[in-house]
Amino acid sequence: MNRIRVAIQKSGRLSERSLGLLQSCGLRFAHSKDKLYWYGRDFPVDLLLVRDDDIPRMLLDGVCELGIVGENIAQEVMLESNAGGDMTQLRKLSFGGCRLSLAVPEDSPVQSASDLDGCRIATSYPALTTALLVERGINAETVKFSGSVEIAPGLGIADAIADLVSTGTTLRANHLVELEVLFESTAALYGQMAKLTAEKKTVLDRLLARLDGVLLAAESKYVMLNAPRDSVEKITRLLPGAENPSLMNLEGAPERVALHAVCREAVFWEHLEALKAAGASAILVLPVEKMLA
Repeated sequence: MNRIRVAIQKSGRLSERSLGLLQSCGLRFAHSKDKLYWYGRDFPVDLLLVRDDDIPRMLLDGVCELGIVGENIAQEVMLESNAGGDMTQLRKLSFGGCRLSLAVPEDSPVQSASDLDGCRIATSYPALTTALLVERGINAETVKFSGSVEIAPGLGIADAIADLVSTGTTLRANHLVELEVLFESTAALYGQMAKLTAEKKTVLDRLLARLDGVLLAAESKYVMLNAPRDSVEKITRLLPGAENPSLMNLEGAPERVALHAVCREAVFWEHLEALKAAGASAILVLPVEKMLA
């Protein structure tokens, strides 16, 4: 059987974005609402919808070949299982960003991470937190706490917490102060590469090529403008992340050209103003839906 199984979060902050990313790669699935296994219709990739913390374990156990999960969860499971070499990060994705941070009560005498020596730190990620503290030379005890970690100091269970932070609103609501960022996390595509057959490797290569095209397109813009022929070099230098542009003659205006370019970096208003100042006109910036390098 040469089909590949991809595990994604069945519900939660990564679920819709993970499914949307795969669909952007041209994958379509046959499914019903009560099913957690979706069959790939026109590409040999099937989908498993599971709990996010089950995804790394399913990869390590060989239940699936690919999984989209937060780096924080992947690192926690790999450290717990001591099997980091059996699960490979194939692509870092552009969604699901958060940070694992140390936080203490507002009235705590702790002013820096180094003050946590001998303290108790509550966290849902004890293996990752312990490893990161050891890297910083901090000798603290981690206490595994599932659920609302931010209430642990108020209950007298811990002196500090290590928890995921996006906006900091939850910390402020619980009168906690963010002390230090331990780990920056985002969603990533992981693979169990050890047992891939040659046929599955071919399917994976095709999928990764499509994924790279989608990720590259998401960061790119297609810029079209008219410019004086003698200003092309200057204008090209102003285009962020652009390769050699395409030039076309303008009918009835031999001294001007139409310039088209793919910019692989963000294009801001400041860029447009600089282009206009350099002589460009009729500037259009369009999104790029798909790219294949």
